[in-house]
Amino acid sequence: MDATINSMTLRPTIDDIARAAGVSTGTVSRVINGKHTVAERTRAHVQDVMTSLGYTPDPAARHLSWRRGQTLGLSLDRDDPVLHPYHVLFRRALEAQTAALGVRLEDLRADLRQITRLPSAVLVLHATERDSRLDYLREQGIPAVLIGHQLGAFWVAPDDVGGARLATEQLTRAGHRHLAYLGRGDSQVAQDREYGFQDAARAAGAHTQFIPGDFTVLGGYRAVRRAWENGARFTGLFAQSDESAAGAIAALDDLGVRVPQDVSVVGFDGLPELPVPVQLTTVAQDIPRIASTALTLMQEAVAGRAARGEYIPVQLKPGATVAPPGGTP
Repeated sequence: MDATINSMTLRPTIDDIARAAGVSTGTVSRVINGKHTVAERTRAHVQDVMTSLGYTPDPAARHLSWRRGQTLGLSLDRDDPVLHPYHVLFRRALEAQTAALGVRLEDLRADLRQITRLPSAVLVLHATERDSRLDYLREQGIPAVLIGHQLGAFWVAPDDVGGARLATEQLTRAGHRHLAYLGRGDSQVAQDREYGFQDAARAAGAHTQFIPGDFTVLGGYRAVRRAWENGARFTGLFAQSDESAAGAIAALDDLGVRVPQDVSVVGFDGLPELPVPVQLTTVAQDIPRIASTALTLMQEAVAGRAARGEYIPVQLKPGATVAPPGGTP
């Protein structure tokens, strides 16, 4: 008999299953909980190992973490609008899974140190480098998962760097060599997307400029209008979010600059509805998968497992806002 199986206790654990199947404990957890983010071949293999080892999931243990506390906090940045379209979609994806467990979601807008009664678990959004909220939650013994990335923490994030490369390559392949990045800022998301933009632009030998801005439609409008009126000129624009891209398109239109004939625009997020006259070329996040992975990681955090993180792939969605310089889509 295999030494790995020989060393198991009479009742095998998730760690035992993962070791025998050659996969992560997170993958085993997703199989047990019926998640759809596991490849069918991997799912079947893990289930075969579970059967061969006589593993039977304990229904009570599967939801033990959520019975230890019925509130899951969403820690937002002080200036984040609660009705931001991305947050609405993310919250909806979370509720699709937490509602059946009786878990209530709670928005945490204030400084966590000012909250007298913290939830039993917290998702940290709008991350910055070395986010202090994680350190504070750790000191308080509150399990936390970061929507972002940080060594030594539980985290999940879209592939922001890779997605920014995809967006920028869409512009450079169309022939653009005078590019702008809309969204320079302090957030981890803004910096990761700027890094991917710079990497792809450098590879194409493109000239670059950077416009500070936030994730909102109004912020995108004001930033691009101000930059253009101050003399900035570019033929390709990558906006850090779909909303800021929509604002940029509106600003350019008010300035008599046509999209995509004069300036091509690419966004990021893949939001289903935007105030733009044509379909935006964008990089789409898999928001339901990010939410599902965050909840799986939270259960691992509550169970005291080793911290780990996971990047979620993104996908380019071509639209009608990219054309060759001076051309048509």
